[in-house]
Amino acid sequence: MWRSCFASGMVMTAAAVLDARMAWAQTYPDRPIRLVTSAVGGSTDFAARLVALGLSSSLSQPIIVDNRGGGLVGIEIAARAVPDGYTLFYAGSILWLLPLLQDNVSYDTLKDFAPVSLVVESPNIILVHPSVAAKSVKELIALAKAKPGALNYGSGGAGSSGHLAAELFKSMAGVNIVRIPFKGTGPALTALLSGEIQVLMGSSGGTTPHIKGGKVRALAITSAKRSASYPDLPTVAEAGVPGYEYGQTSGLFAPAKTPAAIINRLSTETARAINRPEIKDKFAATGGEVEGSTPQEFSAKIKSEIARLGKVIKDANIRAE
Repeated sequence: MWRSCFASGMVMTAAAVLDARMAWAQTYPDRPIRLVTSAVGGSTDFAARLVALGLSSSLSQPIIVDNRGGGLVGIEIAARAVPDGYTLFYAGSILWLLPLLQDNVSYDTLKDFAPVSLVVESPNIILVHPSVAAKSVKELIALAKAKPGALNYGSGGAGSSGHLAAELFKSMAGVNIVRIPFKGTGPALTALLSGEIQVLMGSSGGTTPHIKGGKVRALAITSAKRSASYPDLPTVAEAGVPGYEYGQTSGLFAPAKTPAAIINRLSTETARAINRPEIKDKFAATGGEVEGSTPQEFSAKIKSEIARLGKVIKDANIRAE
């Protein structure tokens, strides 16, 4: 008898907790939300502010962007925040790649954060200086194989988008192209324009004027499918490296243990917000292609990238500078 009563009481308690959580989610949010980001300027900071703008309208609450500058400060603040949906975190792929690039990182991406939605992916474009005798990816590969180590490419810091995109290309195409490091993508692009370097995995947003002006030659785009901004440009996979895909991704996170109902609400509203024409067009102007995903899809993407790019990082012995 007492066992039956106890079991019944447990069911009622569980139901009460579930009802309370559902009610909480239905009233969420009822005050401003803080959106932490570690990016200062650049594409990730820009994306965070667009997401804040869109979500603020969707949720009818102010979204306050809290930019904590570079480094781990913003990541640690977000990871340790109360998991109630009122502190969110916006980050690019460095969040899950940094632990692969350096030792003793103070957080665990998969344990400390709950993915909410993949927001945007910005592909790279394989660019060559006009003096390079290659007008296609296949010709570039043939040239690199004929003269191993004779070609060079430029990139920003270790583990940057252009660096990883190039090393993935080298690995999958089986070529030896020597990296020339620069302090950022801007100086690397300048070096390409002057002919100091021969190849660059340039950003799809910042190189358009140079492509149109004939100052650099675009061979292919690194995304899985053709870009609406460059419909005539083949993907790397189409152009000669089957299965190749790379893009600088960024998205929205919450602290781990944030209620699933709130995560799902945020995911739905994020997808709705970033697909509004006025928001989508602003992303497109910088070469970004909006995604919008379920938390499960975003989580699977992160795990896949950790496995795929982790191998590239290990094989190329890439360490954070």
